[in-house]
Amino acid sequence: MASSCDGCASAGNCSAQENGGCDEQQSLLEDLNEYSSVKKVIGVVSGKGGVGKSFVTASLASAMKKKGYAVGILDADITGPSIPKMYGIHGPATGSELGIEPIESPDGIRIMSVNLLMEDEEAPVVWRGPVIAGTVKQFWSEVFWGDLDYLFVDMPPGTGDVPLTVFQSLPVDGIIVVTSPQELVQMIVKKAYNMAGMMDIPVLGIIENYSYLVCPDCGKEIRLFGESHIDEAAAQMGLEVLGRMPLDPAYAELADAGLFHKADNIYLDKATELLAGL
Repeated sequence: MASSCDGCASAGNCSAQENGGCDEQQSLLEDLNEYSSVKKVIGVVSGKGGVGKSFVTASLASAMKKKGYAVGILDADITGPSIPKMYGIHGPATGSELGIEPIESPDGIRIMSVNLLMEDEEAPVVWRGPVIAGTVKQFWSEVFWGDLDYLFVDMPPGTGDVPLTVFQSLPVDGIIVVTSPQELVQMIVKKAYNMAGMMDIPVLGIIENYSYLVCPDCGKEIRLFGESHIDEAAAQMGLEVLGRMPLDPAYAELADAGLFHKADNIYLDKATELLAGL
């Protein structure tokens, strides 16, 4: 019979099985920058790429900022960072005795991304997994975040090194899973959900992106990816659907222009209400 430590040991977070339990995960937490205070850490995850995870991260961050909270974004998508471009901010980030200084978006969100540390923003990040994971830890321990109410972590897709590092190294208060309407996505959502369960991370709910397109002529909702299966998937896992967002070219235009702080996402009210109540 497998021991109770087998699952987490295979994930690399139980280094003292001889103690008879899996209480070592807490010891893997990295210390936050000593001059910073972060009340809530929220991970934004997706089981696959291309579902608008960074868009949801930025939308939630901007919405909470507009509610009066102090907000930051840790861009953990090291090899595919997009948050700085969406807000029109550029490096290089500078440092002081307090740590690496994030760069603020026009609406006051404190952002740290690998693109803000590179001389050439278009240069590829060709790093192996351990180096990428180490960078994510540094973004937590060496960046001067100041006093934040919410730090959103924009994670790369999948269940690989970086999500594992974030779950083990940061005190994540909950994750939000981003998905799209295809039936295939049910399986993808369950992978992210099951990984969070293995790491004892609460799943706060699901947000569906690309739910429909509103015809500019007649106003009809067009289901580009077919009928949604999100309610069925959410019910199977006992999760709440926190929002359904249409494919809206106006949001894409703002992101491409670096003006995402001007976006007003009206489809995430349920999600922001939940976050405000944590």
